[in-house]
Amino acid sequence: MSGDKPGLALAAIVLQVAAAIYFLADAVAEAGPGALSLLDLLVGAALLAGIAYAARALLRSLAAGRRQAEALAVARGALAGIIEQRFAEWSLSPGEAEVALFALKGFGPAEIAQLRGSATGTVRSQLSSVYAKAGVSGQPTLMALFLDELIEGGSD
Repeated sequence: MSGDKPGLALAAIVLQVAAAIYFLADAVAEAGPGALSLLDLLVGAALLAGIAYAARALLRSLAAGRRQAEALAVARGALAGIIEQRFAEWSLSPGEAEVALFALKGFGPAEIAQLRGSATGTVRSQLSSVYAKAGVSGQPTLMALFLDELIEGGSD
């Protein structure tokens, strides 16, 4: 869930609780204590059941969001570790490592050159060196190499 949605859902539940309390208090005031009609009791019970269901759904949704965020953090950390390990195994220079990281993020040679303030030819040369050291034919296979390792839990 994004930032304010849990707050909005919680506010809606609080509003429902206030409406249910108002309804039941009004029903008691109109009928007198101990003289509520069956319809008032059924409507009050339905309101309370709806509130309980909404609160439970909100709690489940928040818990699922936390689990997803934790899984994403683990995956990010695992991928970062795999990248660092492979770059070291391939003996990439700092420049090659930076260019390779940009390539893994999906940037093309011209974009990488602009981001690094270097010539496109230099970036192409560094990418060729990275691909040769990694034993891949290009950017898509470099990306696939890391994705496969992440999915398979890393090998070697």
